[in-house]
Amino acid sequence: MRKYMLCLLMVASLLAGCTKKSEEVVVIASKPVTEQFILAEMLTFLIEEHTDLTVKQTLGIGGGTSNIHPALLKGEIDLYPEYTGTGWLFVLKQAPIQDAAMLYEQVKKAYHEQMQLHWSGLYGFNNTYGVAVAESVARQYNLKTVSDLAKVSDKLVFAANPDFLERDDGFIGLTKTYGLTFKAIKEIDIGLRYEAVNSEGVDVITVFSTDGRLKEEPVMVLDDDRGYFTSYHAATVVREETLKKHPKLEQVLEKLSGNISNEEMIALNYQVEIEKQDPKVVAKTFLQQKGLL
Repeated sequence: MRKYMLCLLMVASLLAGCTKKSEEVVVIASKPVTEQFILAEMLTFLIEEHTDLTVKQTLGIGGGTSNIHPALLKGEIDLYPEYTGTGWLFVLKQAPIQDAAMLYEQVKKAYHEQMQLHWSGLYGFNNTYGVAVAESVARQYNLKTVSDLAKVSDKLVFAANPDFLERDDGFIGLTKTYGLTFKAIKEIDIGLRYEAVNSEGVDVITVFSTDGRLKEEPVMVLDDDRGYFTSYHAATVVREETLKKHPKLEQVLEKLSGNISNEEMIALNYQVEIEKQDPKVVAKTFLQQKGLL
């Protein structure tokens, strides 16, 4: 009987330990784009590998920052990958800062002081806007920079999604900064940009600088030689309350700092978008190659 009771106590103790561990959960969110799925998987692997925490994923949230950020403030989400430009322009509603280092410091400071949210160190890549032209057009007019484009823009057709065309920090500011006067302007769906520039009638499009398709499409991204586009360096935004509750978490999140270059992010996006690999597998392989797992 005594042995039986002892066994019961041991089982109860083990169950209590399991219950306690299962309560130690952090919630990771992501926007509904390939890059974010990959980053969220990386964060999940790192947290579960280097802490006793369990990760609950809430991935692909529609509306992106507009829905994730309020949930973060409410405590429904603990952390997610975000971009400096988005935090500064969209969340904080501030005027653009062209200096990337200053932008990061300002957005980090404002998030801490106003919302008790912490920005980790930057991952390393900058997923900003870019202006791209068909390679044939680049060769024809010897285009390397957006300033070069301005000299012949009246001969070319520009295409972008409506959001970019309407934004002050998008097409409107771009044309003012460089003096661009295109022959025609077309509205296209953001997912059809590469098809458009490779068809007749479209010469110039906007891209994101870590698009996976940049590895295979016959386009050339022009140098933003006047530094018009705000930088969108990626990092992890996490609730300070979560960091206080789990002190080891901040150190774990810093493992991604400086570890993902633009070229590496393009390759990762390519593996998922073009080669149709599982984001979880791609993320894990990358972390293992970096010696982080």
